[in-house]
Amino acid sequence: KQLIKINSDASRFIYNEMVAINKELMQLRRVKLPIDIVQDRIKQLTMRQNAKQMSNHYQFLEDKRIDSLTKANAIQNYRKAWNAFRKVHATGVPKFHRKSYRWRYQTNCQYPGQKTALLTNGTVCFLDNSHVKVPKIGLLRVAGSQARLLKRMCETRIGTVTLTKDPADHFFLSMQLASDQTFVQVVKTTQDPVGIDLNTDNFLTDSNGNIVPNPQYYRTIKGKLAKEQRILSRRQQRAKKEHRSLQDSKNYQKQRLLVAKLHAKVMNQRHNFLQQISTALIKNHDLVVAEELRSKNMLKNHALALSISDVGWRTFLGMLAYKAKLYGRRFITINPRNTTQTCRDCGFVMGTNGTDKLTLDDREWTCPNCGVHHIRDWNAAKNILDKGIAKLA
Repeated sequence: KQLIKINSDASRFIYNEMVAINKELMQLRRVKLPIDIVQDRIKQLTMRQNAKQMSNHYQFLEDKRIDSLTKANAIQNYRKAWNAFRKVHATGVPKFHRKSYRWRYQTNCQYPGQKTALLTNGTVCFLDNSHVKVPKIGLLRVAGSQARLLKRMCETRIGTVTLTKDPADHFFLSMQLASDQTFVQVVKTTQDPVGIDLNTDNFLTDSNGNIVPNPQYYRTIKGKLAKEQRILSRRQQRAKKEHRSLQDSKNYQKQRLLVAKLHAKVMNQRHNFLQQISTALIKNHDLVVAEELRSKNMLKNHALALSISDVGWRTFLGMLAYKAKLYGRRFITINPRNTTQTCRDCGFVMGTNGTDKLTLDDREWTCPNCGVHHIRDWNAAKNILDKGIAKLA
């Protein structure tokens, strides 16, 4: 734990130092006069923008417990953040990383003198199904999905390795893997497209009439969480009143950990639920069509904000997108305009010809034009599928 903390702190320091250097360089380059002091400072800062020079400048970075690849990855991540900003301005410019209860650093697996790259012969390698060796840290006991990967006889290269501790004091090790062979088998085609309507009443309704109920993980634990957070707030106020740092307040830290574990429990439950539903949809259908949702705009509605946050729609759509590529399926999103208000049988749109639009309370309705009775969400899912097929045509 100490080694992970030291490397995490070093990674954060180097990243923040890169932010500070570039902020200063931007200000110095605005000085138009050719002042020697300014020019020397610019040259000095420019030279410091690599791991070796930065370690020479800050001697504590020469600590043998710090992985050299941790320093290089921190600088690389800073440059990636700038590239992301230039491509997508919404990401914002790189900012200082603040100290928190979350630790994180990255290293790399190298294969010195190895002709083939496997999961068992690099600087980061698996010794068996339960143990992995990491530079500077040594042997770690792990649990996860590595047993299935270790059975693969083909060449599999480990790239970037990330070690993380979350606020609930759970430690994770994640790896980027590369191989010429796919990691999952492409499933057989089913010739069965499906449209899905996401809503707050049920999690989703598909075009076949199947309904997946909303588990509402956050709502079930909201009362207990509020109680524990009140205790946490009182302990924080007491520590400040007695002029004690929160880091040294044992009762505060115990309560903080309890609250963090409650949050982590809700997150893990929701994540597991979304993984199972998204995998089932992609494996069982050749084409999945969903609405193109703008969750950020929908959260502005205070009456629905809690329900929308609890279901995790954006995460779910992201899972469908990457799993469709993984399993060789197709996933598309369509404009949700009038998918709920349109009769699938005759095409009549509610809110036209003197009719009122359907509200959230209207779960079933009868078309005033053709008289067909509809279940609101099922009808919407059918319209979504029709729009998706028309979009591909």
